[in-house]
Amino acid sequence: MSSRPENTFAHTNFHALVETDKQIAHLKDGAYSKPVSVERFNIAKAGLESKGFKVTVAEDKDDAFEKLKTLIPEGATVNVAHSTTLEEIGFINYLMGETPYDNIRTKILAEKDLAKQAELRRVLGTTVDYFLTSMCAVTENGEMAHGDFSGTKVGGVAFGAKNVVVVVGSNKIVKDEAEAYKRTVEWCVPFASAYSREVFKAPGTTLNNYQVLRAANPFNPGRIQVLLIKEALGA
Repeated sequence: MSSRPENTFAHTNFHALVETDKQIAHLKDGAYSKPVSVERFNIAKAGLESKGFKVTVAEDKDDAFEKLKTLIPEGATVNVAHSTTLEEIGFINYLMGETPYDNIRTKILAEKDLAKQAELRRVLGTTVDYFLTSMCAVTENGEMAHGDFSGTKVGGVAFGAKNVVVVVGSNKIVKDEAEAYKRTVEWCVPFASAYSREVFKAPGTTLNNYQVLRAANPFNPGRIQVLLIKEALGA
C-alpha cells in the first residue's frame, strides 16, 4: 500500500483552473488532458530508450510516488522545478516533511529576500544531485520538450544538475517535435499563465526559454531518467 501524501495543491492543478479561469476554459476535456493508448505509450517508451534515456514505468499516482523515491539515493541533494505532476503524485507534499534527502528546495524557500532567493536558485537549485521536473511533451520518437520563463528549469535539466528525473504522464505523449511545440504553446503556456494569475496575481507568463532533449548525453548516458506514468497527470 502506498504512503503517498495528500496533494494540498489541487486547487491550482489543470482540472481546477480550467473551471475557474475563463481564459483556459476552452482547454477543458481537450485531447491533451487524456492518457494515450497503450500502443502509443509503448511506442514512446521504446523511443525514449532508443535515445539513451532510462525509463521506469508507473501504473498510477501511487506507483509513481513509490518508484520515484527509489530513484533518489539517501543523502542526495534534491530540488524541483514547479510541476503539477509532482504535486499530483504527492511528492511535493512529501518533500515538505521529513525525508532521507538533503532538501535544497526547502532551503531556497526559507530565504525571504527575493534577490538572495534568486541567487540560491542559481547557485544551489540547478546544481543539485537530483533535479526533479516534468515535460510539456514527449514524442513517440523519444524526444522531450519543455520551457520556462526564468531559465531555472531548463538550466538544471540541460547541464547544471548531476542527475535529472523527468516525471511525466501519458497525456503528454505526442507524435513528433512539431506537435511537441504545438502542445507547449497552445496547452502548457496558457495553463502556466492561469497558474500565474491564481498564485502570483500576474497577468500571465511567457515562454522565454524552449528546450528539446533529442537524446541522452553519450558521455553521461544515465544522467536523465524518465518516470513514465500510464495516467494523465499535470498539464
